[in-house]
Amino acid sequence: MKTFVNSLSIFRILAAFAIVPMLMYQMYWLAFIVFTLAAISDFFDGWLAKKYKVVSKVGAVLDHIADKFLVVNMLVMISVMLHAWFVFVPALLMIGREIYVSGLREALGDQKVGLPVPNPRFSLVKIKNTLQVIAIGAFLFMFALGSSLTPGMTSRIIMFIIYILPFIAIYGLWIAMGTSLWSAVNYTLDFKKKIKK
Repeated sequence: MKTFVNSLSIFRILAAFAIVPMLMYQMYWLAFIVFTLAAISDFFDGWLAKKYKVVSKVGAVLDHIADKFLVVNMLVMISVMLHAWFVFVPALLMIGREIYVSGLREALGDQKVGLPVPNPRFSLVKIKNTLQVIAIGAFLFMFALGSSLTPGMTSRIIMFIIYILPFIAIYGLWIAMGTSLWSAVNYTLDFKKKIKK
């Protein structure tokens, strides 16, 4: 079971890089499907690891790396594709936040002190991760739907989806940015406490 759980994280790492050429060559539906499967695997690897008590340091590291690769790669690609400040700004700040928090963890690592996610069952980090996945998924679905629309596809449901998707994607991205920056503040405060010790 431990091998299977770790393989889900490895799948997510591979998916993070596989989606890049998919988007470059306009295989939007495939990119959306692979991203969705990767996002689902993120839930199951953690759930299975806890359920079957196969949590390991290697698994935790793989899970962390997989999450970062998946989100950062998608944020970069979406920013490049859209050339819009309202996508580029939150993407840049969220990527910067990931580097910043990793830097804090590395600094504490030298002192053999950890910087765990605060209140792992319900935290800003969990909210941030969920919002990032929803926003990125909405962008990818928007690309996929837009690539396959024809003049005859004008049903109310499709038109409503086309109308609402940009709001979900953009507002989700900005709210994710807000929770991301606020969680960075919390990490900084925790870092200062542990440095004093």
